[in-house]
Amino acid sequence: SPPGRPQHRWGGGRIAQRAPASLCPGPPGRLPFFATAPILDCVTPPALHPDPSDVNHPEKGMRIFIVGGHGKVAMILAPLLTASGHRVTSLIRNVDHIAEVAATGATPVVADLEQLDVEGLAEQIAGHDAVVWTAGAGGADPTRTGAIDRDAAIRSMDAAVATGVRRYLMVSYFGAGPHHGVAPESSFFAYAEAKSAADAHLAASDLDWTIVAPSGLTSEPGTGTVEVGDGLAASQVSRADVARVIVAVLDRPATAGSTIAFNSGSTPIEDAVTGYER
Repeated sequence: SPPGRPQHRWGGGRIAQRAPASLCPGPPGRLPFFATAPILDCVTPPALHPDPSDVNHPEKGMRIFIVGGHGKVAMILAPLLTASGHRVTSLIRNVDHIAEVAATGATPVVADLEQLDVEGLAEQIAGHDAVVWTAGAGGADPTRTGAIDRDAAIRSMDAAVATGVRRYLMVSYFGAGPHHGVAPESSFFAYAEAKSAADAHLAASDLDWTIVAPSGLTSEPGTGTVEVGDGLAASQVSRADVARVIVAVLDRPATAGSTIAFNSGSTPIEDAVTGYER
């Protein structure tokens, strides 16, 4: 693929390898429905054969583009969004995750986020109503953390501006910002610096942005309740409740311009998020 372009595309673009046989039943030798050559009539189950042009079909709900679609929060978020009537596209890096992401109801798009330039990201984002950033380097070395959590995030914001997709939701963390207080010798420092830069770029943009800033993430079941407000100290919150907060924010466009820091708590999520409407 040319530099800056997606290397793989689910449902009709370029891909560097054949689909697993389980995703493309048929006689040996038939090309998969996503392939480097012209696409043939490979028959697949409808749930695993999404048409990427569907994001342009007007239906109830928003067309939402999730960056980091195989992450733990995103895998909880996608089925919540689709159950609410939204249409979801999930950008993922690994072709082996296609079936798992498709099972959430999202349309998977496979591309290397580090290699996508602004134009390449804009091609993917175009036609959607909102971008949700849940991607991250996952504790990788400082160079890759900067490349994903800062540089790629900023390119995605610029791509959203370029395509006119104004709604942008960033998943950050509780305490992010220029005064994060993380010591330079800490292994968390590169991430803290990257998120600070990305959040600042977003806040300075013309996008209708909301920053969601959960405290320490757990894999506990969600409660549907959180704690918000001034003077909070970071604690913990489940990924399931983070996903529910994202849904509530997307359903409330008047939260644009807000940063919502939260822990697990006793306030219903919808009420907590409504308090940030402007």
